[in-house]
Amino acid sequence: MRIVLPLIGLLAATPATGQTLKPLIDARLRYEQVEQDGLPLDAQAVTLRVRAGVQASLGPLTALVEAQGNLAIVDDRFDGLSGSAARPLIADPETVAIHRAQLALKLPVVTLTAGRQRITLDDERFVGAVGFRQNGQSFDAVRAEATPVKGVKADLSYAWSVRTIWGINGTGARQRAVGGDNVFANLSWVSPIGTLTGFGYWVDQDEAAVQGFRLSSRTFGVRLAGIRTLGNAKLDYQLSHARQSDMGRNPNDYAAAYWLADVSVDLNGPKLGIGYEVLGADTGVALTSFQTPLGTNFKFQGWADKYLATPPDGVRDLYLSAGWGWKAIGPAKGVTLQAAWHRYESDRLTRHYGDELNLVALAKLGKTTASVRYADYRADGFATDTRKFWLQLDWTL
Repeated sequence: MRIVLPLIGLLAATPATGQTLKPLIDARLRYEQVEQDGLPLDAQAVTLRVRAGVQASLGPLTALVEAQGNLAIVDDRFDGLSGSAARPLIADPETVAIHRAQLALKLPVVTLTAGRQRITLDDERFVGAVGFRQNGQSFDAVRAEATPVKGVKADLSYAWSVRTIWGINGTGARQRAVGGDNVFANLSWVSPIGTLTGFGYWVDQDEAAVQGFRLSSRTFGVRLAGIRTLGNAKLDYQLSHARQSDMGRNPNDYAAAYWLADVSVDLNGPKLGIGYEVLGADTGVALTSFQTPLGTNFKFQGWADKYLATPPDGVRDLYLSAGWGWKAIGPAKGVTLQAAWHRYESDRLTRHYGDELNLVALAKLGKTTASVRYADYRADGFATDTRKFWLQLDWTL
């Protein structure tokens, strides 16, 4: 960071042929309301997140710096760091911080990026930016992306610090930054049936995490993702399998498996989907199940966030989705309505955990995207009944 920021300033201040400057501004205003059985009070929050920065390019070199701030306008909640624990968690604490500060060098075969950056790999199940939360996640890292031949890509990153969603005041089990030696490696090939990716993720964390345990692990897997056009319909599919085991200073000795099968069809309006995801268990002891501490976990296993950390006995998620999309309705573009239903079971000692309904409606008006979301989790053998509601406006320059 001490090197990257001065270089960005120098690049932005130096006039040169071929130099371009691009402002980076986006804002998000969100209302979130949560009702959770077992807690005496409900939670609600109105938060405003603003990111602002600049990107400067000079030939093959690009420099970028971006700050972010999150302000709570209404703050009747527990934000993970402060507020009453008698209210449900809404994990968007107030903060002001440098979200990204990076240099990128684009050469004919390889792109090198150094500094604080967002890293999103594949569907973000294992490594992601946690984009739904107001503060997001970024990495202090160096990254190399190489395309030695057409259709083949190698992607290798080393991250020594993870800048978490808890912001500058993060502490305890919710650190502002988690140091360690993290290596993310992907090798993908665009085959006739889809993109085939082999991956290895080594997560070695310095700080204590959930229940005093570290989440250090090694994960190896393979993923196939493709799209097929069938007349006027579009078929989207993905298959993935991985194995995870402990590493580094993780006091647990475990091995667990991951499986995903997902298929959806877009009928040029109506959309239908079905999927099955398994985060396996080993012995049933806490944190001996398959964990994804660096993933964008809000995208998976329902929006009620009951499975951000995988239960000791693992979790199986069978889900169905249905929706409808319109390219335009009057001035609104990209109008989408969607519903998804999840049935959760344990992987070990198979038993029913609960069910969840997710609903979303969104539309774009100019540079603003408006969305409404709802999540209703009905507990059976895991956690408690929870209902969440969001109203959100996203604006991007």
